[in-house]
Amino acid sequence: MSIQLLPKGTSLVKRLLDILITIPALIILSPILILISILVAIFHGFPILFRQERPGYRGKIFTIYKFRTMRDALDKSGEPFPDQKRLTRFGGFLRSLSLDELPELINVLKGEMSLVGPRPLLPAYLPLYNDEQARRHDALPGITGWAQVHGRNALSWQEKFELDVWYVDNQSIWLDVKIIGLTLLKVLKREGISQPGQATAELFKGNPPETSGKNADSQF
Repeated sequence: MSIQLLPKGTSLVKRLLDILITIPALIILSPILILISILVAIFHGFPILFRQERPGYRGKIFTIYKFRTMRDALDKSGEPFPDQKRLTRFGGFLRSLSLDELPELINVLKGEMSLVGPRPLLPAYLPLYNDEQARRHDALPGITGWAQVHGRNALSWQEKFELDVWYVDNQSIWLDVKIIGLTLLKVLKREGISQPGQATAELFKGNPPETSGKNADSQF
């Protein structure tokens, strides 16, 4: 496993905070991680981890790790069923407590993510951002963030992006500590887990023409 000691997009103090929390957390949570791994194998089969490419700092692509929360269920044409039909009761339980996010601690240890920062979304969204929204990639992505403690998936995409950019402009160690504390409260209350009618949130399809802020042919 390749570990970046001081990845681009973070400060030395922030990186130290990530490491000082992540390593003990992985050790303390190891029994829970093993138990969840066994249960995922029973309820969802193999592989245990969900892997997907996500853009990180400045849009650099990395592989994110999560526990699988869905079955590999296909319709008659061989296409996957919608997320809501593939999400299991056990998977919903993992999501409700954000336990499916625990493997992302590996991404933090590797330096691909931070504990706090804008959530890493899909690479397909990169050309859809306007110039202001694209600034969310001026910091390392995080397991939790300012948008997550202000509504998570219950927010609109525009609201999430505004909160992400606000964090980029105002980030500090004390703000990170505050966000981590608020995240624990949100997890216990199980707030903002999904949008109505969605397993998590609807896909971002871009901005209306009057708010796009850039030529459709431009690339982030």
